[in-house]
Amino acid sequence: MVHFVGAGSGAVDLITVRGKNYLEKADVIIYAGSLVNRELLNYAKNNCEIHNSALMTLEEVSDVIMRADKEGKMIVRLHTGDSSIYGAIKEQMIELDKLNIEYDVVPGVSAFCGAASSLKAEYTLPDVSQTVIITRMAGRTPVPEKERIASLAKHQATMILFLSTGLLEELQAELIKGGYSEETPAAIVYKATWDDEKIFRCTVSTLAETASKNNITKTALITVGGFLGDNFDRSKLYDPTFTTEFREAKK
Repeated sequence: MVHFVGAGSGAVDLITVRGKNYLEKADVIIYAGSLVNRELLNYAKNNCEIHNSALMTLEEVSDVIMRADKEGKMIVRLHTGDSSIYGAIKEQMIELDKLNIEYDVVPGVSAFCGAASSLKAEYTLPDVSQTVIITRMAGRTPVPEKERIASLAKHQATMILFLSTGLLEELQAELIKGGYSEETPAAIVYKATWDDEKIFRCTVSTLAETASKNNITKTALITVGGFLGDNFDRSKLYDPTFTTEFREAKK
């Protein structure tokens, strides 16, 4: 059995209880070494076999899983954040299907959730944005043409950008081209929820400058939008003049 486990956004205690339980019981752990907090491996038992997938290909990962499965071992495939976002798990599942190896998925706290908690922010503010766009810049790995940053920026929604820290000059140009003003609030969250987390608030037009001044080149999430400001409408949910299923409006 293979358990795909989301390691959470960085802090060791942000892994789910289920994920922690699987780590403690695993005979084999294959973890994304370039991103996962290594302290999570402290949950592993002493005789656990551990592999760093940052040094492996898909085929090599599959070979380790196939061997371990034949030996009746329990396997944890430990991914950063939540494995459904830029986790490259679908291709692994297809290989497991070919091998008739059973698997399940344990969700994790994504970095975009961790960043919101660090920023003490709400992505979906009334009359500001009710939509969150999670995307990334095209780099060595392309994105579909219809998902270019400028096209997505036209919505003026909250935007969360993964894997884009090394492309901030191009990113800010695309955001402005798409319709965000140069003064639109933005924030760079380096290693959200880790012990060495850093937060840099800026604007769309100063993203590249801010990252350069603070030597941020990778492992950071970019957030953009009016949600970073203080101008928004109060929610209807707790408005005393608004009737809900559970209470009547007060006159």
